[in-house]
Amino acid sequence: MTTTSDQLPSAFLHRVRAMDPRWLQIGVLGSLVVYGLAVLRFDLTVAQAAVTLAAAIAAQVVFTRVVRLPRIELKSALISGLSLCLLLRSSSLAITATGSLLAIGSKFLIRASDKHVFNPTNLALAILLASGGHAWVSPAQWGNLAIFASTLALAGLVVVQRAARSDVTVAFGIAYLALVFGRSLWLGEPMAIPLHRIENGGLVLFAFFMISDPRTTPDSRLGRVLFGALVALGGWYIQFRLFRTNGLIWSLVACSTLTPILDRLVRGSRFEWPSGVARAPREALAAA
Repeated sequence: MTTTSDQLPSAFLHRVRAMDPRWLQIGVLGSLVVYGLAVLRFDLTVAQAAVTLAAAIAAQVVFTRVVRLPRIELKSALISGLSLCLLLRSSSLAITATGSLLAIGSKFLIRASDKHVFNPTNLALAILLASGGHAWVSPAQWGNLAIFASTLALAGLVVVQRAARSDVTVAFGIAYLALVFGRSLWLGEPMAIPLHRIENGGLVLFAFFMISDPRTTPDSRLGRVLFGALVALGGWYIQFRLFRTNGLIWSLVACSTLTPILDRLVRGSRFEWPSGVARAPREALAAA
């Protein structure tokens, strides 16, 4: 059977839609790491990036062997490792490796109703930030260029829509923007101030690549909308009422403990990554 030129675009789009969205996420995150190192001059060395990724892959292999899963899910390890490359900063290679170990280990060790409780990258960042001053997150590394943040948002939107979790990102975005701009309007601040606060790649990374993690968000759409709004409110309160940095990271850790409760209150279908073979519950341990 021959394929006409009109059928080629349709066949290509079908293959793209059927593709595991984690490959797209890996491509986007990997491109951002390269862009950050080559163009933005991140406070990140090639050695630190290599150690972070190697430690994530090694931890995935070890934990997979320990729990005797049938296959090693390297896509999950790469996503966590690349996310840490973009967000975690430290002068110590040991700390960067520890971040990967914490992220991967949390997926296997901290679970409820056969789901991860915490976003692996977010939990690793929270633990390292709480442990002392040898690790930090630097949102300013991206600059405050609106055009770059917009491009990053569009790339993230593609990933989120492919993972069927755009609702939690939209709910978070609307709630957080309303709170940030509402506060400035209440205080009579010029709009340049809230615009400056949201024009950074760190916020967009959080919204499109962290809070939207399909394995740690509620199963139902209503639950995800509530979850996104609660994370926004908590992050805003920590930053603007308690005057603490990294408010969104702390808020996501706290609100993630509510996901099992929301899943019980509002039932929804469990998310599964596309696969030609249905996963057994034990094998789902390895999936991101």
